[in-house]
Amino acid sequence: MGPVPQAEPGLTALIAAALVRAGVPADNPVVAKAVGFLEKHVQKDGGVYIRGMSNYMTCLAIVTFKEMNAGGKYDKVLEAAGKYVKTLQFGDGLTPDDPNFGGAGYDKPGTRGGPDLSNTHFMVEALLAAGVPKDDPAVKNAVTYISRCQNLESEFNKQEFAKKADDDTRGGFVYNPSAFKDPKSDKRTDAGGLRSEGGMTYAGLKSFLYAGVGKDDKRVQAAVAWIRKNYTVSANPGMKEKDSGLFYYYHTFAKAMDALGEDKFKDAKGAEHDWRQELFDELKGKQKANGSWANTNRAFLETEPALATAFAVLALSYCKKK
Repeated sequence: MGPVPQAEPGLTALIAAALVRAGVPADNPVVAKAVGFLEKHVQKDGGVYIRGMSNYMTCLAIVTFKEMNAGGKYDKVLEAAGKYVKTLQFGDGLTPDDPNFGGAGYDKPGTRGGPDLSNTHFMVEALLAAGVPKDDPAVKNAVTYISRCQNLESEFNKQEFAKKADDDTRGGFVYNPSAFKDPKSDKRTDAGGLRSEGGMTYAGLKSFLYAGVGKDDKRVQAAVAWIRKNYTVSANPGMKEKDSGLFYYYHTFAKAMDALGEDKFKDAKGAEHDWRQELFDELKGKQKANGSWANTNRAFLETEPALATAFAVLALSYCKKK
């Protein structure tokens, strides 16, 4: 997660999507005002942003417009936004073998660092929500990048950090493979590889499943195996501080588990988990008296109630029994 300025489309979109998925009607004054704010920030190029972080903001806005698209009201907005997001993908001037190929960052390539898994998983979800087919090159190229964020040496990822994966990290996902090149990075393991992180692993798994990668694919199977070994709703596994990015974790956890489709999820020890009920109970226990949520860990700005609450409500929306 990056900085969350006041009154910007990214956080607004998260909150609006959370409310709608929680059952708040589209004509509710709060929802209508939030979506009206997003409409005002649809740019001529199709993006939905104010300045900077245009990929992050636009991707979140797309998902919200999709939730509000009754009767095709936002079809043209979604189409234009999807086309804009494609222009933000790393690819021009890169060969398919380049580790950055297919990824996405906060903004246009060259304006704010390189790609990362978090922004790329938001991109995949947004492209599909905008109506881009799963076999579109942009989606396929994003899957290529996401595969290179997995601690799994294979024909899909031949980077050095993947070769150093061990029993603790194999199958999980990393935020940014380039951290391997930084000897001072706290993402590195004692073995010289990179730590697998819970929030990122669920983001990677979700992206594979959304993009049509089969459950019998070795990448999906390895991700699920890591999750079985590290299943929890009380911490963000793989992080040095277990509550770091916890609410972000909850929302990727919920989306990925919903996509996986196992109502009773069996961990590596054979214990069955009703993940929906367990997640609901955990979030219920963390809710404050005024109805909000907030992390005590300052990482990723989750001490901000609006952000943590949006993630919490989004996660809860996937806890409904199907």
